[in-house]
Amino acid sequence: MSQIFKNITYESAEGVAKICINRPPLNVLNIETLMELNTALEKARDDTGVKVVVITGVGDRAFSAGLDIKDHFPEKIETALNVFNKVFLSLINVDKPTIAVVNGFALGGGCELASGCDMIIASEKAQFGQPEISVGAIPSVATVLLPRLVGRKKAFELILTGDVIGAAEAKQIGLVNRVVPSEKLDEAVNELTGKLKDKSPVVLKLTRLAIYRGLDLDFEKALDNVTGIYLNLLMRTEDAVEGLKAFLEKRKPQWKGK
Repeated sequence: MSQIFKNITYESAEGVAKICINRPPLNVLNIETLMELNTALEKARDDTGVKVVVITGVGDRAFSAGLDIKDHFPEKIETALNVFNKVFLSLINVDKPTIAVVNGFALGGGCELASGCDMIIASEKAQFGQPEISVGAIPSVATVLLPRLVGRKKAFELILTGDVIGAAEAKQIGLVNRVVPSEKLDEAVNELTGKLKDKSPVVLKLTRLAIYRGLDLDFEKALDNVTGIYLNLLMRTEDAVEGLKAFLEKRKPQWKGK
């Protein structure tokens, strides 16, 4: 199944929705592209056949080099930020695991977009950075995301210097899950999506919900939150009971997604 967009492509096959930023050579994000990303994420959310969402960029030069500089000017920036912010809410509310596949540059808004996904698989030549400080701008989403992902000290360093780091360092600081040679990217993505597709979609949805809801809570409240999800949502699903029965009966579970 496919749908025609102007600035991205969207394909859904074998349980995976693949969203590809299609603005070569650097896949720069403009307001129209961000609106299309939101539409694609909503489409993936509503498609019960989709188990995993993969976001990448066309070509091997860039995942995305960031938000179009033209959209940073006063007459456009409010609209750009509102649409951009919605992308990150959509990434959470898609209710399915999200994977960014980065080959080349992920800079500025491109780095933020990758960071907003649940996981990142990067090629060895991938580069990450928030260079907004150098053009007098604030990487708004990164100021929220990076301290949570890589810790306060490293977040300050990356955001205030605008330095660009390689894939190996990005993995070392916890920004990236896995680094592979460029020719192994598809294999790595297929391996990870295969593991996720094998799980119950409703359990994946509720587990993601527990993680996201707990991020901004203190430990005790986070525990209470996940306990409530476990007891009041998860244990009312057929898949939760099926998983337990299958384990005891030493067979592969037959997920119903409900």
